[in-house]
Amino acid sequence: MVRPGLRSRSVRRISKRVPGGESRVFYVRRKHYRVSDPVTGERLNGIPLNPIWIRKGAKARKRPERIFGGVLSPSTLATALKVVIRSSV
Repeated sequence: MVRPGLRSRSVRRISKRVPGGESRVFYVRRKHYRVSDPVTGERLNGIPLNPIWIRKGAKARKRPERIFGGVLSPSTLATALKVVIRSSV
């Protein structure tokens, strides 16, 4: 049986055929992700790259302390706020 650390879903399983002709399973750690703005697609700053840091620590360390912090970039937020404010008047 596979060792216990490889049984979890935190590692990807990749089946590959090796030069000997047989098929083997390779275990690869998943990559860290970068959070991006859903509107423009640019990367968001101020958000830790490592998911362990996101799990630990205070909420203020996980994302910026402002409206839509960690979701929209500052430029997108400024544009959205201008549109909303100008349309409500």
